[in-house]
Order: sequence, then C-alpha cells, then structure tokens
Amino acid sequence: MAIRRAKQKAQVIKKLEAMAPPGETFLACVHCETGPSPWLGAVFDEIPLLGLAVALSRQFYFIAVTNTSVVVISANRFTNRPGEIVTVFPRHATPISDVKRAKVWSKMHLHFAGHSKPKRLNVHRYWRGEFDQLLAALPQTASAPQGQAPAAR
Repeated sequence: MAIRRAKQKAQVIKKLEAMAPPGETFLACVHCETGPSPWLGAVFDEIPLLGLAVALSRQFYFIAVTNTSVVVISANRFTNRPGEIVTVFPRHATPISDVKRAKVWSKMHLHFAGHSKPKRLNVHRYWRGEFDQLLAALPQTASAPQGQAPAAR
C-alpha cells in the first residue's frame, strides 16, 4: 500500500505510461474523492451507521494531466492503488468548473460523460502542491469559468 504522494504518483505514471502514446509527457497528478464536504463526515460519524454509509458511498480518483489529455483513474478505497481509467478528456476541453481552493479541503466539479450533473471532487491539503500544478496545466477557462483566477497561496 502506497502512503506517500511520490509513490502514489509513481504508480499512476507507470499505469499511464503503459497505455499512453509515444511522446506523452506527464505534467501533474492529484488524488481526490467524491461526495459532500468531508467536514460533514465528522458530523455524520456521530449518527450510528450514517457516517459509515457516507464513507462507503465516496469514490476515489487520481486526476492526471499530460501534455494532451486529462485522465481520470479510479483509486482503490483501501490501498489507494490506481485502478482502471474512468475517462479521458482533451486537455483544452476538460469540463472542470467551480474550483474553490480552501485551507484544508479544496473542491472542484467535474462533469463525467453520461451523468446529468457534475461530480464534486474534494482535494485534501496534502495534495495542495499537485492541485496547484493541475490548475496551472489546465486552460484558465476550464479551471476558473467565472473569470476568477484560482487563489494564490
């Protein structure tokens, strides 16, 4: 089980290199989870079984940016190993919106194909540097749709 960011990113890169076309350059990788604000987990934990239900309903992903694409890869709930590729978007047309950078849990919304609404993706402060790299690698229109630049540190 990989615990350190560097090891997790290395596993994602290895997975991508096996499938990527020649010349593909890895730019950024961030780990995120779906669902409502993780802060609600503390509140839900106080109600028997509700906290467990919310925790088990979360999905975990790695979002990797290459020179041409944004790749969403599932992550194992328990080991954090990268799983299957969920979807791939062209880098210039990634449907990311509502990016909000916060002190502990940042968030963004990603519209997966086949879903009526975008999914909320939460990014922990542990991945802040990689989150900033991801936002910098995306076109400004994708990362800040209302004309707002992501907040600086």
